[in-house]
Amino acid sequence: MWSFFSLMASPKLLLQLCISSLHHITASVFSLVWRWTPGAFKGTDRTLEERKVQNATTPTSVNYHFTRKCNYKCGFCFHTAKTSFVLPLEEAKRGLRLLKEAGMEKINFSGGEPFLHDKGDFLGRLVQYCKQDLQLPSVSIISNGSMIKEKWFQTYGEHLDILAISCDSFDEATNQLIGRTQGSGRKSHLDNLYRIRSWCQQYKVAFKINSVINTFNVDEDMTEHIVELNPVRWKVFQCLLIDGENAGEVALREAERFVISDQQFQEFLDAHSSVSCLVPESNEKMRNSYLILDEYMRFLDCREGRKDPSKSILDVGVKNAICFSGFDEKMFLERGGKYVWSKADMKLDW
Repeated sequence: MWSFFSLMASPKLLLQLCISSLHHITASVFSLVWRWTPGAFKGTDRTLEERKVQNATTPTSVNYHFTRKCNYKCGFCFHTAKTSFVLPLEEAKRGLRLLKEAGMEKINFSGGEPFLHDKGDFLGRLVQYCKQDLQLPSVSIISNGSMIKEKWFQTYGEHLDILAISCDSFDEATNQLIGRTQGSGRKSHLDNLYRIRSWCQQYKVAFKINSVINTFNVDEDMTEHIVELNPVRWKVFQCLLIDGENAGEVALREAERFVISDQQFQEFLDAHSSVSCLVPESNEKMRNSYLILDEYMRFLDCREGRKDPSKSILDVGVKNAICFSGFDEKMFLERGGKYVWSKADMKLDW
């Protein structure tokens, strides 16, 4: 009773009591709202993951390494034959359809050597499916060229936009040192290169060259040969180390002796600056700017200098898997990843 009359006698104390009560009520209301909000407390991580999936990158351009097996032994290879697994054709098609539904516009088939499995017929069926059934604007392949026959062009060439052949030197002895060869007594890598160039012209497939610059070819002047072959693009890569692939204790390759400095790479670029089709890719540009699918259709995250796989898009879908790809879309655009990649738009003089 005394406390009540004291408060009545002291307006200041009464005001303080009202403010304190108001604070208490407000805090209780906010506490209830917070508990009822999706993602609060234990659900917070789940909500963040859901938002991450909702805002996932669109897989505009994807590189599918459907096989790791290869008939060459390039010393710097950073996608080595750690398994011999290849998805069944229909499962591979299902994954490609999921990618198309998620926004894929360009697919690039690689390996390993993609023409090695089923003598190129598996690859040809995927190429035909992507162009004919999925109606993708661009379908491309990267190959060493050793297994390609003219019959393949006759059967599947119309469905292929770009064929890139890897060639690191125009000196056969240098190719031997690098390992870009099937061994002595076999066909010349350069003969294959020029033969395939003529087939691309004949069967209306855009021709491209990929070169990895390393200690064995960094001083070579390739200008004359590149100009003669006249590819739509000449991709020039700096030799890259990937732990578990071409570096480290469990790697199948030891590429340290192939590595060049940033300055050496820039000097090579400067020496070939007159070549208009040259597209340079340093280690910085290359490492995280590719969406790479392995043989199980898992995205590979290279941010930590190794290839950490996501779950397969066949199991969790594209949006869930791509969140773990480490993909740098800004660098993808900066390095010229988006270009005129459909042969219908290239206006080439066949």
